[in-house]
Amino acid sequence: CQRLQWIVGVTGDGVNDSPALKKADIGISMGISGSDVSKQVADMILLDDNFATIVAGVAEGRLMFDNLKKVIAYTFTKNLCQLLPFLLYAIVDIPLALSTITILCIDLGTDIVPSITFAYDKAEGDLLERPPRKRTDKMCTIKLITLCYGQMAMIEASGAFFAFFVVMAENGWWPSRLLGIRDAWDSPAVNDLRDSYGQDWTYEQRRNLDLAAQSAYFIGIVITQIGNLLGNKTARQSIFDKSFFRNKLMLLSIIFAIGLACFLLYIPSLNQALNLAPNRFLWWLPSIPFFLYLLAFNEIRKFFIRKFPGRFPSRQLTF
Repeated sequence: CQRLQWIVGVTGDGVNDSPALKKADIGISMGISGSDVSKQVADMILLDDNFATIVAGVAEGRLMFDNLKKVIAYTFTKNLCQLLPFLLYAIVDIPLALSTITILCIDLGTDIVPSITFAYDKAEGDLLERPPRKRTDKMCTIKLITLCYGQMAMIEASGAFFAFFVVMAENGWWPSRLLGIRDAWDSPAVNDLRDSYGQDWTYEQRRNLDLAAQSAYFIGIVITQIGNLLGNKTARQSIFDKSFFRNKLMLLSIIFAIGLACFLLYIPSLNQALNLAPNRFLWWLPSIPFFLYLLAFNEIRKFFIRKFPGRFPSRQLTF
């Protein structure tokens, strides 16, 4: 089996089992009936001499591996949403949609508690029915990166930018008018910059609008990340298949993320220090369709994984 690159575990309790325990990838000695020699060469000691404990240990290891991959997928997805505003700011000269201090509010605030709750996710029903992983399998794979950055992150970024442009358009700045005006927009000396309807804007007025639009972008990331959180809650099963309320801490973390976002947005002086502004309730709504789209995308992806195990759609959509 080792020649086929499989990971081999051997159990034993006697002196004669010691060579096999040492040769195996995981040597397991009996804790009660095992000899001192077998315990010394073993990698693991089974304290209760119960073989069912080995199965439970394998299940726990698979669960930890799955949950860590979920955390990676959850945290990777938002990175593109935080990078794109700076790329578009530099390349197409539009106003900055997200400030650096707001990025810290996301990474160290609204996202940190939800990501921790993945550790409390229970095992899915098919955990021990899957074939074992090979020793060459990686936790962070190309498929995981492409799925996060190339698909889910694009949905999130679209939702956040849509909210940003809605706020701008409601105040007279259509997306086409924002192209190429970065220098004039950021210049305190320019107090007659015209919007799409010919109205002049002072620097102070533009700055206030900037805070409102950046706050809408921040809200868009928070809301779509909730969809990403729920979508990554399970690797194969639907979240509506008796598992939605299983991790209550995750549901509480959603309330925490929204509550913290409201705290940062609507507390006077604090929002100004964080380059945020108290937005109208209606400006929370533009990113909700993208939240639903992200949730539906993950549900359809997991449907193909369950329906066509081992086939092309499943291999391309799983991470």
